Amino acid sequence: MQPTLTKTAETTIGQVLSRFAAGDPSIFELIADDIDFRIDHFRDEADTSWQLANSREALMGVIVRLGQDVFPKGTEALGIDVFALGDGWHLTRFNQRFFYGERQRDVTSVTFIISHEADGLLDYFRENVTNIVNV
Repeated sequence: MQPTLTKTAETTIGQVLSRFAAGDPSIFELIADDIDFRIDHFRDEADTSWQLANSREALMGVIVRLGQDVFPKGTEALGIDVFALGDGWHLTRFNQRFFYGERQRDVTSVTFIISHEADGLLDYFRENVTNIVNV
């Protein structure tokens, strides 16, 4: 099956990322109780060991810390491209601009996310941060 570009608003991952960028706390209504969540960085020295969760409650803690340490001024979604892979799986290219708390400067970043959703809830999320570029 070929990946198909889908409308962001029609996918749970698209809605999650849109709400995240908007700082909308209703994001958690779209998260399964047993979410399997992790963020990894490609060739970056950042400590991401805390950027994982295996429950909605644990994810709330990760999101709070991300807001404090990484996104103290929020983020602007420059692009959210969601490709349907079939059976609830999606590959998403998330391009964003934000003030990076760790560097104390504005940056852009492109990440790739593999996710799974079932019954309107996100139950699997693996983000690979490919770059963080100073602006």
